[in-house]
Amino acid sequence: MNTKLTLSIDKDVIDAAKEYAKSQGRSLSNVIEEYLKSVTKRKRKEKAYKFNSIIEELSGSVKLPVNKTYDDVMSEALVEKYLK
Repeated sequence: MNTKLTLSIDKDVIDAAKEYAKSQGRSLSNVIEEYLKSVTKRKRKEKAYKFNSIIEELSGSVKLPVNKTYDDVMSEALVEKYLK
């Protein structure tokens, strides 16, 4: 369901945004809606994946082999740990 929204934005910004939307074959409303969706989606993901500071510091410190996924590496590590 669409709801009307009134914004106060500098006229030059509106004019430039309208030109951009037109060059993309989209309405200004569509451009703004898609932008707001992307911003709010990103924020929801950040909240959903908020880890403690130690995990955040370690993030990215392990590089996986090009031909293996995380699940492959974990499976091999579990086999090594428990079956050998």
